[in-house]
Amino acid sequence: MWVRWLRCDERSEEPRSPGSYSGPMPQVSADVHVPIPPELAFAVAQTTGEVRHRWDPFIREQHFVDGASEPGVGVRTFTRSSFAGPISPSMVSEYVSWRPPTSVGMTMVRGPWFFARFGAGWRFQPDGDGTLAVWKYTYDVRPAALQRIAHPIGQRLLGREISRRIEGFAAGCRDEVVLAAARADMARRAEADTGPKAPSRGATKEPRRGGAA
Repeated sequence: MWVRWLRCDERSEEPRSPGSYSGPMPQVSADVHVPIPPELAFAVAQTTGEVRHRWDPFIREQHFVDGASEPGVGVRTFTRSSFAGPISPSMVSEYVSWRPPTSVGMTMVRGPWFFARFGAGWRFQPDGDGTLAVWKYTYDVRPAALQRIAHPIGQRLLGREISRRIEGFAAGCRDEVVLAAARADMARRAEADTGPKAPSRGATKEPRRGGAA
């Protein structure tokens, strides 16, 4: 297994807010090779609840909202980090892309005041006898006057975080409990795709725990 953390500043295609720093919108990413096929790696990245806790050191609490029970474009999730226990920052995010087994992306709807914008996404591609998984954060901070200082700080802090998380993901890809849950999720979704379509958002049944990029 190998893990690589990349710092990359790229200009966002989205318009910046008036008065904000006009430089590149910061990104941090990390990638890792895992010895499983892309469809299974994708499923591991989307595991939920206690299974997610086995590999993701960032998550303290996470669940779908608005009655949703499965991930998909337009579905929202609530996430509280493990940074400071029960008073840790929380975020509501929305899936903006869902393309198994190659990519998934989410964007912040509500979150910590210091993020003007925040997004996260995964990419998966065949790589030798396994998969290359790439995890990326894109963010913008406020107030605008402090962006020149805050962006480099964000690079360091978020870079360490995403590196730890993708190392956990790689461990999850070797954890038989996680792999069994991921395979079960794949089978359930495949069965749902061949049966009657049920809404993924606004359902009345009890929502499943978890769900995040």
